[in-house]
Amino acid sequence: MIEKILPATVKAFEAFNDPPEAALFPEEAELVRRAADKRRREFTTARHCARKAMERLGVRPVPVLSGPYGEPCWPHGTTGSITHCAGYRAAAVGVYPALIGIDAEPDAPLPPGVLEAVSVPKERDMVRRLAERHPGTSWDRLLFSTKEAVYKAWFPLAGRWLDFQDAAVTVDPLRGTFTAHLMVSGPRWQGERLTGFTGRWTAGRGLLLTAIAVAGTPRPAAAGAHRAGARP
Repeated sequence: MIEKILPATVKAFEAFNDPPEAALFPEEAELVRRAADKRRREFTTARHCARKAMERLGVRPVPVLSGPYGEPCWPHGTTGSITHCAGYRAAAVGVYPALIGIDAEPDAPLPPGVLEAVSVPKERDMVRRLAERHPGTSWDRLLFSTKEAVYKAWFPLAGRWLDFQDAAVTVDPLRGTFTAHLMVSGPRWQGERLTGFTGRWTAGRGLLLTAIAVAGTPRPAAAGAHRAGARP
């Protein structure tokens, strides 16, 4: 599913269960040594997806560790994003300095009060209109997912928090696209000030998937890992 909303330059891998062959490098296993079983299984399969995506990109699989905010740290020359929810795990990897953010959510309404906490008034108006005109999709949950994808694309470049209300999203229900306008000053990227993102979304198998993938021109960079944000 996720590959349908990503460009060919970004390689992805997804799983709808936790395959028995999924395994962690020792350094990764240490990160979830004290975690609950559910968290370990999510983490293990997500890293399995990350390595499969790296293989598709032609990159030797290596440990994908976590930064101080829980963000995955990708090997030098690559960048990517990881997502997981009940019944789904996926990773997308591209060539640095691309901006990549993916998110998966169940196609079910948000719990009471969450929409108000993660949206601005015009987004709530949009969600109500979409629900009236295009029933059958949990538009409030899709909005939440787009904002998660925005944050994951934003964080590796900005290195700082982006609140839910710091980006205003517009969803196109027919084209399967969305746009996000930053309400705060964005960092500079490729010589220009970042003002927002465009992305794609899809629904199926009881899931909502969103993706942002913006290609960039590679420039010399210091050796090390690149981060792709994840809300802690």
